[in-house]
Amino acid sequence: MSAPHEDDLAPSATPGYNPGAAKSLDEYAKLDAEDDSLARWKASLGVVPGAAGPATGPKVTVLTLELHSPTLPPGKKIAIDLQEPGSVEKTKKDPIVIKEGVEYNVRITFKVNHSIISGVRYLQVVKRAGVKVDKLEEMLGSYGPSKDIYTKNFEPEESPSGMLARSGSYSVRSRVIDDDGEVFADWDWNFKLAKDW
Repeated sequence: MSAPHEDDLAPSATPGYNPGAAKSLDEYAKLDAEDDSLARWKASLGVVPGAAGPATGPKVTVLTLELHSPTLPPGKKIAIDLQEPGSVEKTKKDPIVIKEGVEYNVRITFKVNHSIISGVRYLQVVKRAGVKVDKLEEMLGSYGPSKDIYTKNFEPEESPSGMLARSGSYSVRSRVIDDDGEVFADWDWNFKLAKDW
């Protein structure tokens, strides 16, 4: 049986959906080769025979997690660089400040290094004093390997407001996971609410 906090980070399941067995990039490229529309779709994902690079390292590299708001002062950017050592740990000592009662959205950037990934999701569980107060689950989608950096903007949310909301900090557990349950990134970070950015 999994721990309660792990259940919070399990993606929702669609009854009856089976993602099927994973295939190599070359196996996908050769699959239904005579179907022109499927061939064009696979080519748009970078799935062509011989396109597979070495399957070493992570399939997905999550680069940044950003908070964007139209109320941010000009030039201010709130981002966690997940490739910079210590950037996540820094938020635990010095939590990210979010202005209370404003609209903001989460934005994530990532790269797909090799293989095809399908049904990839971003999960986020927010806790305060150990009690879950919010859960966000957003579909990132399915992608083929590319040198491009993908950016996914999530739906806007409104930050809580009031004196009680501003007291203390919030702990967040973020995870990027696919349909097969493979975890590509998993990290903890903190934020606090304030009267201003």
